[in-house]
Amino acid sequence: MSNNIHTTFHQLLKREDKEHFLKQKACVVWLTGLSGSGKTTIAVELERKLLEAKYFSVVLDGDNIRHGINNNLGFSEADRQENIRRIAEIAKLFLNTGIITICCFVSPTKAIRQQARNIIGDKDFIEVFVDTPLEECEKRDVKGLYKKARAGEIKDFTGINQRFEIPENPNLIIQTSNKSVQVCTTELLKYLLNKIKI
Repeated sequence: MSNNIHTTFHQLLKREDKEHFLKQKACVVWLTGLSGSGKTTIAVELERKLLEAKYFSVVLDGDNIRHGINNNLGFSEADRQENIRRIAEIAKLFLNTGIITICCFVSPTKAIRQQARNIIGDKDFIEVFVDTPLEECEKRDVKGLYKKARAGEIKDFTGINQRFEIPENPNLIIQTSNKSVQVCTTELLKYLLNKIKI
């Protein structure tokens, strides 16, 4: 890091001051799972439910982030790592402003999820495995990505020609098969409420 960079973090209001103002404890909810597993759908519904319960949150979604701040990154291993590094740094900024941050990213390897956990901090990182079988994800395939991957139009697509490493000890597993979005989101909300209450 350059010797000419002087951070001002120590001059800012403390995270606890902002949490007190927002009447909530901040955390990062990291939803991981295959493309089409339901991560974003659950995140969007969770944001709504949290607001109804008077909690303030933000959703960071893979497509939105890649459309904007990470639009210069591809899908090589190095670019995937950099994608997650930047996302984790953004999530940490939100965390330190007292905001409940919901991240929905495939993040297919243990190493890449550990990288995010290391940046955010173990005590604030809630790993949620959205457990949906590949066959179900392919049936949903609203973006047509699996079809393109099987046709060879997309290289290194997780679940087809790149492995997804199942989390070993996630904080929560949400199995979405034969469950509505409401049921899945309620499971997650129940888990979170005791952690975000002041």
